[in-house]
Amino acid sequence: MPERQILAIGGGGVSQEPQNTLLLDYLIGLTGKAKPRVCIIGTATGDRENNLVTAYRAFGRRGCPVTHLGLFTREVEDLRAFIFDQDLIYVGGGNTASMLAVWRVHGLDAILREAWEAGIVLGGVSAGAICWFEAGITDSFGPTLQALDDGLRFLPGSCCPHYDGEEQRRPTYQGQIAAGLSAGIALDDGCAAHYRGTEIAEIVTSRPEARAYRLARDGATGAAIEMPLEARFLG
Repeated sequence: MPERQILAIGGGGVSQEPQNTLLLDYLIGLTGKAKPRVCIIGTATGDRENNLVTAYRAFGRRGCPVTHLGLFTREVEDLRAFIFDQDLIYVGGGNTASMLAVWRVHGLDAILREAWEAGIVLGGVSAGAICWFEAGITDSFGPTLQALDDGLRFLPGSCCPHYDGEEQRRPTYQGQIAAGLSAGIALDDGCAAHYRGTEIAEIVTSRPEARAYRLARDGATGAAIEMPLEARFLG
């Protein structure tokens, strides 16, 4: 049976090269290929050209054949064949809720699940991390952070990216967990969670101080409990 793998990156990604070189190299390594075929999906920023150029350069300088899937000006008729011709799918950050809505209209959500189950590596940053979970903390609905509860549900629980990068992330996530949001994982910028199947295989970082945390609701007090997870610095 093919191995299902997802790398959820808390913040940075290709937009902060060269700081996150370590995370991108790690992601590429998950494919088991020296030069995997990479597809960039930039739906969360409306397929913004400058974001795609940055991603093309980041993966291209590593020798990877790179393409992208645009859904606002769609040129690919057979989405399944296109996705299944890749070794790695990389999803950029942006508006998670809008991205998921567009994916579902085009049927890409089901195709990505099938690709994951077939062993194609999935990865992404911020919105590209949240989307794989049941729920997450997002700014999709305006400047105030809110819970999003209709993720793709490939992975159990919830996810909060930018945990140390944005002042309101930690209190918002803890408050939502206390209010009943499903338990989950918080990821600092420069920190990524590698999932094999639906279990965490490893936490890796591109900054020595970056961390990941497990958050859950205390059944006795109703408060959120934050538990640090062991992480490996890639440098």
